[in-house]
Amino acid sequence: MSLYLRGALSALAFSALAAGANANPCSTWQERPSILMPGEPLTLIAAFTEIRRASPAARAAGLEARALSADADQAGRRLNPSLSLELDNFSGSGPLSGFDQTESTFAIEQTFRLGGKRMLGERAARARQALASAECEVILRETELEAAVLFAELVAASKLQDLALESADLADELASTVERRVDAGAAAPPELARARADAAALRASVATAEANVDQLRYALSLLWGSADPTFTPPRSDMTSKNSAAETSELSHPALDAADAALRTRQAEHDLARSAAVPDITVSAGLRRFEETGDQAFVAGVSVPLPLFDRGRDAARAASLRGDIASLNRAATEQRLLARQRAAVASRRAAQTRLDILTNEALPAAEEAYSAAVRGYEIGRFDLTTTLDARAALLEAGSALIEADFALQSEDMRLRALIGATPFDGEIR
Repeated sequence: MSLYLRGALSALAFSALAAGANANPCSTWQERPSILMPGEPLTLIAAFTEIRRASPAARAAGLEARALSADADQAGRRLNPSLSLELDNFSGSGPLSGFDQTESTFAIEQTFRLGGKRMLGERAARARQALASAECEVILRETELEAAVLFAELVAASKLQDLALESADLADELASTVERRVDAGAAAPPELARARADAAALRASVATAEANVDQLRYALSLLWGSADPTFTPPRSDMTSKNSAAETSELSHPALDAADAALRTRQAEHDLARSAAVPDITVSAGLRRFEETGDQAFVAGVSVPLPLFDRGRDAARAASLRGDIASLNRAATEQRLLARQRAAVASRRAAQTRLDILTNEALPAAEEAYSAAVRGYEIGRFDLTTTLDARAALLEAGSALIEADFALQSEDMRLRALIGATPFDGEIR
């Protein structure tokens, strides 16, 4: 591919990223092409953009919010009037056998909802639509968090794959060293078989590491509804190395959803109370008397008598559901606060563990393995000591990668709770 064409494709992808990065499927959704380029490493920004573009869960929730918006429009419509035509005194017996004595009445009837039912019904429907939008934001935030954790896990899996390759190379080098000692008569032949078996086992672990990487690629792409991940594993860690502030206030859409649920229950309670005011139906029309050819106006008013049902039970039920919403709001805030504090503690522990492994454990393991290999070459150490030193080096490297993944994932969880980058909706 020419440099010009590559630059054009990059510019096109960047423009698509800029256009779709901040698109929110919970408010508006527009069909957009994928920004992922086949064979290119995945970035966290690209993963979030794909989720906002095509996440099935978020799109379904957004469509439900739009459907409820249509329901709210419907709730604000006035009732249609009714037309009626009534014929009396025809096809009977005697003088009423024909149509000479017929009385025909043509009338129009309109029911008026009193007590503000139409306004309150629309308000309750709008509140349900706002609740659905807030719940869509919760789904989107949780999906983005899942993507961020999977992204960090994919980075860790790629590092473990590289570590497996390095360990296999070290095992092959050690097997060559053992072979030279066996050829020189300084080591017994069983040591060579043992070294080769160990090298083969490590080469087999490379295949396991590769399969784990592929599995995570599929899991990540499924978040935006694709069973064909065209991207390659990411080359770097998360977008920011700056840790999220530990004392930041909660900023999670679950709180907004809880508030929206409380407002919805209050609106439904107001609507239920309005049922105590009976509706009124007014009719007016024209009556014609066939016997004389005379005409006269007719009018009527009907009101249901609230003798048996005044809607009190429905209002009480709506009030109780409002109490439930208040409890859920308080419980949601406490649950998110507990998750925030747990994430802070877990991140501190992961950072401490990572520092110890980076500054102490891994350098010591590397030094021990180098000394063991040199000692084995000159016959000072046996093969078991060397293999144990290499196993300790592999364990330290794996622990370092796992600690870094734990730090990244806990940091992402904390960011998701406080609405920090990249969960602030402004993907850059």
